[in-house]
Amino acid sequence: MSSYYLDTSALVKRYFPETGSTWVTACTDPEAGNTLVISAITRVEAAAAFAIKHRSGNATLAERDAALRLLVLHTTTEYQAVSVEATLLDLALELTQRHRLRGYDAVQLATALLIHAQYLAADLPILTFVSADADLLVAAHAEGLATENPNTHP
Repeated sequence: MSSYYLDTSALVKRYFPETGSTWVTACTDPEAGNTLVISAITRVEAAAAFAIKHRSGNATLAERDAALRLLVLHTTTEYQAVSVEATLLDLALELTQRHRLRGYDAVQLATALLIHAQYLAADLPILTFVSADADLLVAAHAEGLATENPNTHP
């Protein structure tokens, strides 16, 4: 049993087949018993990614809508969604100055760092930061997080 923080680039792989989907699907399978943590913003980012897939012709309307329904269900039943609070945004702001990050990526990393600190304090399993974004993975590693790139798993 492991604990994973999934950013949007990783989580989308659960809902649409692409490189790394098999690995993400195995990690997020309820039978695996893993703890799955996301930021509250991930739901919005993922919904936007689903819409882009539909608009670009890479998903039908029915596929987009089915993925969105599953995401909403999983957000309430399988993921621990972390609220975005002012202290988290303050940390995200600092992270933008230390690393090459876009705004929401900084929020994703700040969320993972705060949860990681809570896990350490509670002597819980190490939280692994999962992302398919190279810059975000470099920043997460530099901040001391264990990282995993699902794109390295065919």
